Amino acid sequence: MRVVVTGSSDGIGAEIARVLDGRGHEVVRHARDEAKAARLRDAGAGEVVVGDLASLASTRAMAASLCAGAPFDVVVHNAGWLPPEGPRPVTADGLERTFQVNALSAYLLTALLPLPSRLVYVSSDSIARGRIDLDDLQHETQWTADSAYADSKLAMTAIAFAVARRYPAVRCNAVHPGWIRTKMSGVAAPLDVSAGADTPVWLSTRDDPPTGMFFHDRRVVRLNEQAYDTAVQDALLAACATLTGTPLP
Repeated sequence: MRVVVTGSSDGIGAEIARVLDGRGHEVVRHARDEAKAARLRDAGAGEVVVGDLASLASTRAMAASLCAGAPFDVVVHNAGWLPPEGPRPVTADGLERTFQVNALSAYLLTALLPLPSRLVYVSSDSIARGRIDLDDLQHETQWTADSAYADSKLAMTAIAFAVARRYPAVRCNAVHPGWIRTKMSGVAAPLDVSAGADTPVWLSTRDDPPTGMFFHDRRVVRLNEQAYDTAVQDALLAACATLTGTPLP
C-alpha cells in the first residue's frame, strides 16, 4: 500500500508514518521546507516531499511532485498549525494562515491528487466549539487564536464529509487524535504520539473502513452538527474552489 502523510516531519504525523512504514507500506513523508526534509532523509526516511501549506503555489508544486510518482492508496491529511495569540496572521496569498494551513490546503491537495481509496483527515475535538461562518471564513471581522483553530478544524471536517458524500467509493473520514504531547500541544498533554497515531493508522489499514464519519479512539463520535449540514458543506466547497481557483474533480 502506498501512503502519503502530510506534516510528518515530527509529532503525530511522524508516528503515523513510522508505524505504517514498519508494517511494510510504502510511505511518502512530507516536510514544510528543505531543511526538515534533509533531516528526514538523513534519518533514513526514504521518499520525502516538500511543500509549505501556507502557500498556494507551494502546495500546488507539492501536489505536482506527488502526482509524478505512482498513485496513492491512502492520503493522510495530518498537517496542522496552532496559531499564537496576537495579530491575525495572513499569508503571502492574503489568506488567514490558520484556515489556509488547516483546511484550505487539505481541500487543494484533495482536488489536485488522484483520488485514493482512503482519505484520513486529522482534525480535533476543538470542533465542538467551532463554527463555520460562510460570510467570514477567514475571521476578517473578529479573530482569536482559539476560534480560528477550532473553526478551521471544523471546516476541514466538513470538507472531509463533503468529499465522502461526493465520492462514495473513497473511504473518507475525520479523526480526533486526542490531546497528544507534541510541539504544538505542549508537554502538559497526557498522551504520547503512539496514541495519536493509532486511529489514523487503523482507518488507513483496516479491511472495511466506513466513510463520512468522525472518529476518536476507534469509535464514532459526533461533536458538531454543522459539519454534517450538506448545504454548509456545498457552500464551503464552493468557497474553497473560489479561493484556490481549483474545483474538486
